Amino acid sequence: MNTDGYSAGEHFDEMFTPDGQIRSHYEGFFQNLKKTSTKKMNHLQYSANQTQRAMGMTFNVYHDNQGLEKILHLDIIPRIIPNTEWRMLEAGLKQRVHALNLFLQDIYNDQKILKDGIVPSDLILGSKDYLKPCIGLTPPKGIWCHITGTDLVKDKSGEYYILEDNLRCPSGVSYMLESREIIKRVYPQLFNEQGVMPLSDYPTKLLRMLQNLSGKAKPVVGVLTPGIYNSAYYEHSYLALQMGVELVNGVDLIVENKKVYMQTTKGLEQIDVIYRRIDDSFIDPLTFNPESMLGVPGLFEAYKAGNVAMANAPGTGVADDKAVYAYVPRIIKYYLGEEPILNNVPTYLCREENDRNYVLENIHELVVKETNAAGGYGMLIGPKATRQEHEKFRDLIKNNPTNYIAQPTLSLSTVPTLVGDGIQGRHVDLRPYILYGKEIEVIPGALTRVALKEGSLVVNSSQGGGSKDTWVLYN
Repeated sequence: MNTDGYSAGEHFDEMFTPDGQIRSHYEGFFQNLKKTSTKKMNHLQYSANQTQRAMGMTFNVYHDNQGLEKILHLDIIPRIIPNTEWRMLEAGLKQRVHALNLFLQDIYNDQKILKDGIVPSDLILGSKDYLKPCIGLTPPKGIWCHITGTDLVKDKSGEYYILEDNLRCPSGVSYMLESREIIKRVYPQLFNEQGVMPLSDYPTKLLRMLQNLSGKAKPVVGVLTPGIYNSAYYEHSYLALQMGVELVNGVDLIVENKKVYMQTTKGLEQIDVIYRRIDDSFIDPLTFNPESMLGVPGLFEAYKAGNVAMANAPGTGVADDKAVYAYVPRIIKYYLGEEPILNNVPTYLCREENDRNYVLENIHELVVKETNAAGGYGMLIGPKATRQEHEKFRDLIKNNPTNYIAQPTLSLSTVPTLVGDGIQGRHVDLRPYILYGKEIEVIPGALTRVALKEGSLVVNSSQGGGSKDTWVLYN
């Protein structure tokens, strides 16, 4: 395939240097790409698309009148990360997850960090995600966020920045795993030749981590899903199947004597660990949202009594609020006495007057985000927005400043992507997954999300984004 004329513009490109040379860790893949015709590449892409459909790799988009089921487009040109770069990411992610767990344990118990004024008390105690029923709790093994999906981007200098922490019910890991299986069929020889680190043992590691939360020798584990209409239902069913555990809805579970039981054809069976894929407010109508039809009445009391463990623990959402995000470097230094290995994107807190005034004056140059929004919604990309949109967000910020943060527009890195009869650069982010069991482990791969629309910086699947397989090299 001819790559002449490819240009990443002013952005950092993962495969090509600014003068058009191939980065060393892409050399092996590039030689393969040169020997493959455009027709063959398009055929391979078509086959990958058909395989996705056959495997049922779909997600649901709410409020989409074009139909519920969509394929998360998988581009067959991978993102490749050299080992030295990955080791730096791994160390930074372990540091961050460790500090955030200490932070969660503190704010629900001694609140020392609030008393010391490192993080404003009103930001935490006034947050809708700070769950008062969790005050005084210590989860099993003292771990709050067992599965974390941290989003990173790389700017035009080639430096990584943490974009956000996903500590509640991070999604996408099934697409990472299934994409790897598909891409291995596309390039069957390259994986061994390039020395790509494997991902296939993730379900085993996930199950081991979940079992570690129970004191029983053979705990019963289940994945709690909201049901088939949830956007990530494919992932819930996939992970349950891969781990060999039950996939359950709220109606499948009952609580008796502060113990949780599954209703089976053989009667009731106690469940010891729940990998919950339901938001905090819906897990138990008796403790949280009384209108929830998805949760299990009495589940939280069973959890408090120590008769069932949950991953992630209820209450973790307060730590991945986009306003709290701005304080994570201070949180790391406070608990660990270390400088952050991975930097945050510079962040302006609209709750603070000086920051707010700066945002209102420079909104056309900034990305403005709702602190509790996700999926690319509740967001303004200033340089690409209209004057009317600027004014709308100015009003929103003035009316509810605590609900907004702003950041400079980063020049996200690009990866060559198959587009029509050639390749073009498309912007990407990176979501590695971190498991916290007996120790903190970063899975050697990640979900690379790609903005398929030319010039777009929005990689979210719900807004037209796709994905790429991520190869982490041994050497």
